[in-house]
Amino acid sequence: MRVFVVDDSRAIRMMIGRIMAELGFQVTEAAHGREALDKLRAGPVPELALVDWNMPEMTGFELVQALRADRRFDDLRIVMVTTETEMTQVARALEAGANEYIMKPFTKDVIREKLELLAVLPG
Repeated sequence: MRVFVVDDSRAIRMMIGRIMAELGFQVTEAAHGREALDKLRAGPVPELALVDWNMPEMTGFELVQALRADRRFDDLRIVMVTTETEMTQVARALEAGANEYIMKPFTKDVIREKLELLAVLPG
């Protein structure tokens, strides 16, 4: 299974990428929403995207909106991974089309639990 990790922090991308690789995913990365959208439109579409909220050029929220407006990404599971902890922000992300929400800081177990809820763990 393939996962797309989108975060402006290289360290966070590396950490999430390592966790996802350990869970059996093939990892692709982008540093902001615009780069992610360009790469995703070029294909192939992964099964899962883990998306930070606060990024330059295009926020994670804007990326979710753009992806959900494009039928090619209907089957893409999107998990927001962010420091945004207010319930109004969580609700906005879910209403925009995110499938789940993980708050930073997080652990490998938290990520695994969310992926189990979405039924997207390899193997």
